[in-house]
Amino acid sequence: MSRVYNFSAGPAVLPEAVLERAQAEMLDWHGSRMSVMEMSHRGKEFVSIAEKAEADLRQLLAVPDSYKVLFLQGGASSQFAMVPLNLLQGRGRADYVNTGSWSTKAIAEAKRYCDVNIAADGGVGNYTSIPPRSEWTLDPEAAYVHYTPNETIGGVEFHWIPETGDVPLVADMSSTILCRPLDVARYGVIYAGAQKNIGPAGLTLVIVREDLIGYADERTPAMFNYKVHADSGSMYNTPPTYAWYLAGLVFEWIGQRGGLSAMEQVNRDKARKLYAAIDGSEFYANPVDEPCRSWMNVPFILSDPGLDATFLAEAKEAGLVTLKGHRSVGGMRASIYNPMPAEGVDALIAFMGEFERRYA
Repeated sequence: MSRVYNFSAGPAVLPEAVLERAQAEMLDWHGSRMSVMEMSHRGKEFVSIAEKAEADLRQLLAVPDSYKVLFLQGGASSQFAMVPLNLLQGRGRADYVNTGSWSTKAIAEAKRYCDVNIAADGGVGNYTSIPPRSEWTLDPEAAYVHYTPNETIGGVEFHWIPETGDVPLVADMSSTILCRPLDVARYGVIYAGAQKNIGPAGLTLVIVREDLIGYADERTPAMFNYKVHADSGSMYNTPPTYAWYLAGLVFEWIGQRGGLSAMEQVNRDKARKLYAAIDGSEFYANPVDEPCRSWMNVPFILSDPGLDATFLAEAKEAGLVTLKGHRSVGGMRASIYNPMPAEGVDALIAFMGEFERRYA
């Protein structure tokens, strides 16, 4: 069967090797004569799956022993509330950096629980760049500083880690985690929805420094309390077991390909080629300032928006799907996460060149 190149921003493409492995193990995982979907999350079979997934992730990211790794439900959007509920510790103030759609949503949710100081606002430039650190107005009394390292919709990415002193740094890494090595020790909390670079939808990864656990507001629901999940090994309730299993296969797949240093090189090359094709054309354009361009989500527009529907239809015929930009910004968007092979990017570039030749 011929598969398409899927440029969806999420749920996104998974490695074919992972899908084939899951298919082979669907009815009988390692001689258990059960599917992983049928296993008790407290049974020895699934516990071994969960423990290996966490160990592999810790190795990939070099997660310090002083951090807990949680495998939760609710999507990254639940973390918009869980972060202030767990980290405010009565302070009542938090700093947020606004660089696009997902930052905006995180800010709106945090305002339910605390006073939010917008330390920097990329909206001044229509979210096409990141305000330099020298222009940020951080509150030294803030409970934490929250930012979104990669804005999936707008294609704006930090290629540096903000320095926040003793104030814990919190990051929504949903669309950038595992694309390159990461200094976890620079952060208080890292969270990420799985459906972009980790695995299927339904799982959320949280990496939280242990000294930040145990201070949730007394009104915090148990399911929103990091300590409850940390104390129960992410099994306070039935976790998203199959998504956890598939994430573990993805971690293993990354390790087999040389780890995050190897991923970094591949991802850097894919992004470089695609941006070069866009910049070298008068028919396509990318609105993001070059130093802030995302490696994972590449938006672009056509010189004639009236051709958008034709572009998408012909791309689909060519086996290039899910290229339509987010409804809030329009245009096109190619998400080129870890599993997107270089051949897929090459195919997109070739199609774009041919389309320009015929319609420019």
